Amino acid sequence: MQTITLNNGIEMPILGFGVFQIPPEQTEQAVTDALAAGYRKFDTASAYRNEEAVGRAIKAGGVPREELFITTKLWVQDAPAEDNTKRAFETSLTRLGLDYLDLYLMHQPFGDAYAQWRAMQDLHRQGRIKAIGISNFYPDRVVDLVDHNEIAPAVNQIEVHPFFQRVVDQQINAERGVVIESWGPFAAGKNNLFTDPVLTAIGQAHGKSVAQIVLRWLVQRQIPVNAKSISPDRMAANLAVFDFELSGDQMNQIAALDTGATLYFDHRDPAIVAQLGNRRID
Repeated sequence: MQTITLNNGIEMPILGFGVFQIPPEQTEQAVTDALAAGYRKFDTASAYRNEEAVGRAIKAGGVPREELFITTKLWVQDAPAEDNTKRAFETSLTRLGLDYLDLYLMHQPFGDAYAQWRAMQDLHRQGRIKAIGISNFYPDRVVDLVDHNEIAPAVNQIEVHPFFQRVVDQQINAERGVVIESWGPFAAGKNNLFTDPVLTAIGQAHGKSVAQIVLRWLVQRQIPVNAKSISPDRMAANLAVFDFELSGDQMNQIAALDTGATLYFDHRDPAIVAQLGNRRID
């Protein structure tokens, strides 16, 4: 598996398995199948409500802990945010049945994000987390967070797919030492992604599916990604993206698909800020 080096020297697999919107009752089997397919990087979140199922599958899977890269995410915490962040971390760790995390992300840039980050920095210094990062931060928030804290985020997990490519975002994050990671790589099939003529033609040229072309495009941009499926066949197919390479012309064709706009929701929209910032999961 190809890896990417984070700003603290940690090696992270560039392709992993995500469990967003997989129901808890299906998650354990999905992660078990993903382990069997060869995945070693797994991405969950407290807000997904399936951490326990991920933990059970990892425990039963028999893969040495040091071969795994496990990510979960912190939801927005009420005051005192530093104390509540540390309690939320311990809860997630217990649910996962782990002694430490490889990557812990602040899921949303809302609430007292600076207090939450201070707590995450403390947990990192204590060796409880190998790397800390953020999610859904636009470049202005990334710059402000980095410039006013001791530890820069290692990762910023954001919406990235062929219709919202985040080229400038990637550049600005990289200037601060932050790797962007894709969520929603297949855009949930929106804009007819799986039948898009450009992606389909490129896939036919390589004997690959549209999903494989999208994953390969992200890998060539050095953007880590977590693919989701409950089908063992698709899990295996999503890993089979390291035996071919997109040409410069093909990368340019995909670049032309960029609309520059989210297909989900804008984290700068006041209504979204109110909705997500005031949602509580525990």
